[in-house]
Amino acid sequence: MPNAMVIDLSHHNANVDFARMRAAGVVGVIHKATQGTGFVDSAYAQRKQPVLDAGLLWGAYHFGTGDDVDAQVAHFMNTAGGDDDTLMVLDFEKNTTPPGNSMTLAQALQFLTAVETQTGRRPVLYTGAFLTDVAGAAAIPSLAQYRVWWARYAGTPHLHATWPNFWLWQYSDGVNGPDNKVVDGASPCDCNTFAGSEADLRANWAI
Repeated sequence: MPNAMVIDLSHHNANVDFARMRAAGVVGVIHKATQGTGFVDSAYAQRKQPVLDAGLLWGAYHFGTGDDVDAQVAHFMNTAGGDDDTLMVLDFEKNTTPPGNSMTLAQALQFLTAVETQTGRRPVLYTGAFLTDVAGAAAIPSLAQYRVWWARYAGTPHLHATWPNFWLWQYSDGVNGPDNKVVDGASPCDCNTFAGSEADLRANWAI
């Protein structure tokens, strides 16, 4: 059974209690920071310190769009960059608002490379079936250097051929997926498992 060691949140998740989450076994929180070139999640800045005060790891994700990549990187870094302890993530999935403004694979690689250059650390790639939809099922060597946070709400992750193992697996959205998807201290939220111990996760967080 997956272990909800990491949850991911946005401003849509209300009534959060990070001390209760920590007591329930959650180790890290990855929060939406930005989207495209202008949107900033209204809860991102106000939740960072309470998460850290509760003894939880902190991460930030950017929802990629089809807009100019350099502008997206600058927007993300201005909002979430600046310290060595924040996990940096690109959310690479279909953009339905507005339709047709999804990030391409080439843009995703450009974004990942730019964040790595600016931070000296490799960001994590969050993706799922969308990757197969846009790039096919064959392995993509240029992506393999990045840890994957894989999304699939089912009993097994069924990874893309690019990776032999997931770094994180988002196994539930709080409703769909295997058991162990209710997190004390949080409204229904995305639950993610890490294939290792808490010590392993902490050692391999923002590297």
